[in-house]
Amino acid sequence: MKTLLLRHARVLVTMDDARREIADGAVFVRGNAIEAVGPTDALPTSADEVIDAHDQIVIPGLVNTHHHFYQTLTRALPAAQDAELFGWLRALYPVWARLTPEMVHVSTQLAAAELLLSGCTTSSDHLYLFPNGCRLDDSLDAAAEIGLRFHAARGAMSVSASAGGLPPDELVEDEAAILADTERLIQRWHQPGRFAMQRIVVAPCSPFSVSRELMRDAALLARRHGCSLHTHLAENDNDIAYTREKFGCTPAEYAESLGWLGRDVWCAHCVKLDDAGIRLFAATGTGVAHCPGSNMRLASGIAPIRAMRDAGVPVALGVDGSASNDSSHLLGEMRLALLLQRVAGGALKGPAAMGAREVLEIATRGGAAVLNRDDIGCIAPGMAADIVTVALDEIGFAGALHDPVAALAFCHVPSIRHSIVNGRVVVRHGQITTLDLPRLIERQNRLAAQLAA
Repeated sequence: MKTLLLRHARVLVTMDDARREIADGAVFVRGNAIEAVGPTDALPTSADEVIDAHDQIVIPGLVNTHHHFYQTLTRALPAAQDAELFGWLRALYPVWARLTPEMVHVSTQLAAAELLLSGCTTSSDHLYLFPNGCRLDDSLDAAAEIGLRFHAARGAMSVSASAGGLPPDELVEDEAAILADTERLIQRWHQPGRFAMQRIVVAPCSPFSVSRELMRDAALLARRHGCSLHTHLAENDNDIAYTREKFGCTPAEYAESLGWLGRDVWCAHCVKLDDAGIRLFAATGTGVAHCPGSNMRLASGIAPIRAMRDAGVPVALGVDGSASNDSSHLLGEMRLALLLQRVAGGALKGPAAMGAREVLEIATRGGAAVLNRDDIGCIAPGMAADIVTVALDEIGFAGALHDPVAALAFCHVPSIRHSIVNGRVVVRHGQITTLDLPRLIERQNRLAAQLAA
């Protein structure tokens, strides 16, 4: 079994239970698992592959818990630049209706590459529309090729505008067909065990695009197969108003009534989750994917992450779709989360509201918990070998070497040096090793132009 030794890290941030930060740190990997962690002089001196990290900080691979990979094809479109959520969706639905299987495949790899180059090793992706023969399989094949650990969320929309929902008629699906395809995907792709590279998530899109019945039946299906559940919830004021008007309750109450609370559930955004909803999420272990960049871009508001964390709600990070964030940079999202919480108000205000090490924990261990995994999120023996190194000799870190860990959150970090996923080096010296990135970017730009024409 192949071995890998990463050694001489300036600082190794384990994010293990002891939260160790090891100077001149090293990690020894056998196969896809971490075997030993400690100072360089305490570990083996050789391996099949050796990475010298003397000028680098080493951290666990970051975990992205909410994204829409296909939206990298429609970044910064003029019609959607200055709209809030519902207007933004109405502007983009007709464009997305022209998606093809090739577009899904290429955009998945583009988003995955961008994530890998920003420190992410595990990502969820929420694909909820399937025009022109598109299937979730297109994303799964693409992610497997590039080497990203992948939670593929089989989204769905079933209530069209003519039936009181938001999406156009041509983008909704029959509910029986949605459930049947979800079950097919679970049987074909889902890997339930530790170190799984691909899992299927059951993920009806939102309260304003699916029926109560689909939400209920999706939860039953997911639990029958041991899969996680994911949806959008309480994203902005219009989202709250829709739920109150159509269902006569708050979003958290709506989720509770349909069996959508528990450690196997996480919801994106939750910007407008009220105090009662926070208590309900905390009591049931329901997770939240915090997407600060998208929430600011669409002017949805500031999610009460400090209150959620203090109450015991599992919180993770998500870059969200690259048509509402226009970026898939997870280290950048970590910085936004830190800074935004400091201006959010609440019981703990100002700089004390969020610190650098806490936001790194949210981006690593927090993501693992929200995805219901016990094998990622920290660098420790027995954990998956998902490891990232960031060079400290670049201009963005100049003057910040007195605390490299804090610098990761406070300073601008354009890219990472190495990324190891499941024991495989997928980024080496800042370059993706698993595909031709310039060619991929050219294909993405060509397809994006076709889509927007």
